[in-house]
Amino acid sequence: MDLHHAHQIEEAVERDVRLDLFRGLGLWMIFLDHIPNDGAIGWITLRNYGFSDAAEFFVFISGYLAGFIYGPIIASGFLLSAAKRLWTRAAHIYVAHIMLFLIFTAQVARTSRRLDNPMYENEFNVFNFLQHPDILIGQALTLRYKPVDLDVLPLFIVLLLASPLVIWALVRRPNLTLLASIVLYVLARWFDWNIASYPPGTTWYFNPFCWQLLFVFGQWCGVGGALSQIAGLIQSRIVAAVAIAWLIFAFLIVMTWHFHALEMFIPGWMMKFIYPIDKTDLDMLRLTHFLALAVVVHGLIPRDWPPLKSRSLRPLTLCGEHSLPIFCLGVLLSFSAHWVLTQYSGAVIAQLVVSAAGIAIMIAAAWLLHRADDIPNLFVDVTNAELRRKIGRPN
Repeated sequence: MDLHHAHQIEEAVERDVRLDLFRGLGLWMIFLDHIPNDGAIGWITLRNYGFSDAAEFFVFISGYLAGFIYGPIIASGFLLSAAKRLWTRAAHIYVAHIMLFLIFTAQVARTSRRLDNPMYENEFNVFNFLQHPDILIGQALTLRYKPVDLDVLPLFIVLLLASPLVIWALVRRPNLTLLASIVLYVLARWFDWNIASYPPGTTWYFNPFCWQLLFVFGQWCGVGGALSQIAGLIQSRIVAAVAIAWLIFAFLIVMTWHFHALEMFIPGWMMKFIYPIDKTDLDMLRLTHFLALAVVVHGLIPRDWPPLKSRSLRPLTLCGEHSLPIFCLGVLLSFSAHWVLTQYSGAVIAQLVVSAAGIAIMIAAAWLLHRADDIPNLFVDVTNAELRRKIGRPN
C-alpha cells in the first residue's frame, strides 16, 4: 500500500456520516451537561437514561478512526509516518487545551469580578490559579492542573501519544494486544494506578490507564479486519436481546437517582454490588452499557441509512466534522449559559433560550469552518509531492 491508498482510506472514513453524526450529537450533549443549572433541558442527554454518556462515544470513535486509518499504513511499513501524523494531532490537541485553559480561566475570572460573585472561581476550580499563577502555570502546562470541564483533552493527548505503538502491536497480534489492554485495565483498577494531578493527592478525572481499554477496543475494531471477528456476534438476535435488556436495566437504575422513592424497589444486595459507578476508572457498568448501546445503534442505523443525507441532520454532522474546535467552543458557551441562568433567571424558558442559543452558535461556527475548508489552498504540498515522486505516482 502507498500513501495514495492511505489518503483514499481517510476519505472513505470521512464518508461514514454516522461517525460525524454521533460526534456532533455528543458535542451537543456535552454542552448541555456542562451547564449546571440547565436541569430541564439536561433531561434530553444520554447520562440521564443510562450509565454511560457522550465521553464513551468520543473515546471509542476516536480509537476506531485511529485504527482504521493508520492500521493499514503501519502494516505497510509506514510506522514513522503514522507516528508523525498521530503525534502531530496530539500536539494540536495540546495547544488547543492550553488555549482553552487560558481563555476559560480568563472568562471565569472576568465574570466573577464583573458580577462580584467569587462563587464561580471556586465552583470551576480557578481560585487557586488566580492566587498562585506562578505555580499553576507550570502545573497547567504539564497537564496536572485542570479547571472543571477541561479534563477530557489531556486524556486524548496521552492516548494518541501511545497509539503508534498500540496500533503496531494490533496489526501483528490484535487479540493479544487487546488482552494486554484488558490486563492493564484490571491492574489499574486493582492497584489504583492513575496520573498525579494538582493539588497534591489528587489524580486525573479520566484515568488513562482505565479509559485506554475503550480506546484500544475501538482501534481493535478498526485494525486488520478485527471487527469482522465479532460481526456475527453483533448481528445476533440473542446479543441484541441481551443488549436491550441491559439498557432497560440501566434505565430503571438511573431513574432511582432522579426519583428516590423508586429506590425501595431495588434490593439492598444489588445496590451494594453496583455502587459506586465510577466514571474516573471507567466502571464496568459504564463500559458494558456503552457496548450494549453500540450494538443496538449499529443495528438500527446502517451505514447507508437514508436520513444521514438529509438536511435536517446536517447541523449535527457539521459539528461532528470539526469536533475539536466545537468542543472548545462548547466549554466556553456552557459557562456563559451557566452564569446567565444563575444571575438572571433559571426558569425553563430561560434554559430553553440559552441552550438553543449555544447550539445555534456551535452550528454557525461549524458552518464557517466547513466553508473555510472549501477555500482552495493554492499552495503545493511539497512533502506529499516528493513522496508521490519517490513511489512513482503522478501528481
